[in-house]
Amino acid sequence: MRAVVYDAPGAFSVREVPVPEPGPGEVRLAVEMAGMCGTDVHIDAGGFFSRYPLTPGHEIVGRVDALGDGVTSLARGEPVVADNTVLCGHCAPCRRGEPLFCANFYSLGVNGPGGFADCVVVRAEKCFAAGDLDLGTAVMAEPTACVVHGLDVLDLRPGADVLVFGAGPTGLVLAQLLAHGGAARVTVAAPTARKLDLARSYGTDVTVEIDRSDPARALPVLRAAAPDGYDVVVDATGAASVVEICLGLVRDGGTFFVYGMADEQLSVPLHPYEVFRRELTIKGSFAQTHCFERSLALLRSGRVRTDGLVTHEFALGDYGLALEATRSDRSCVKAAVVP
Repeated sequence: MRAVVYDAPGAFSVREVPVPEPGPGEVRLAVEMAGMCGTDVHIDAGGFFSRYPLTPGHEIVGRVDALGDGVTSLARGEPVVADNTVLCGHCAPCRRGEPLFCANFYSLGVNGPGGFADCVVVRAEKCFAAGDLDLGTAVMAEPTACVVHGLDVLDLRPGADVLVFGAGPTGLVLAQLLAHGGAARVTVAAPTARKLDLARSYGTDVTVEIDRSDPARALPVLRAAAPDGYDVVVDATGAASVVEICLGLVRDGGTFFVYGMADEQLSVPLHPYEVFRRELTIKGSFAQTHCFERSLALLRSGRVRTDGLVTHEFALGDYGLALEATRSDRSCVKAAVVP
């Protein structure tokens, strides 16, 4: 079979590799679509605890192709989405009910073989039925699960005034669920008019176009809309230029929510006295565990809309083009690989 294989950061090829065989409790999926996100750009650069050699791709939709011993919950040919996370269940974080901090955290497409391939092996209990969903919706199951976990962490108070920086796929899902989760007003600030159009079509109350290289130019507009500051300011960009202005837009006693993945070496100034004096809360959200069932319920109910999100589809052999579209093509909302 064919797979994208990284021998080292930035060094990949699409090559023939042995077809993997499922072990006990596992299934092999024939991949129908694998979504690409900003994490894959970081993995290309060697970030996000990736381990090489590596086949990336953590947003996986496929059909069951082969069953390992003992698997009775799935049938050959069944369409599923795969939860890419595997947890040990016995380390200290797992035992104290915090599996996302598992000391042996194993993630398909990050430190284990992922979905940018013709086939991928997945634990059977990590596969969820998706035959009723089109591919463009099913491929959003993992990103939506990450947002579900983020909202668990955020614990939004009803009636909150929320500002979200970023209108990528997860930023757009986040904005939708913030609105459905009780926010009185959701404002999305982003540099791409097309993505802001999508945000409005999904029900965002206010959109503000910003310059990513100099987002501070939008401060007068953002401050005029919330003179006392926003209850919650979310960074879904991971860009230093955006992160640097977020705390100044949070109201006294409010929350800054770090959702976007930044480069591991990135640092920004922080004034401890400001956090102390204004009693600010800073929260972060990393990935997800055990959120797929809620994610799929939201996708099935239409609470999360996905129309217009997957704008670019690429063959497996064009993986490099998919990566470049995700990295720098402003017309690309979300790219996906279709083996």
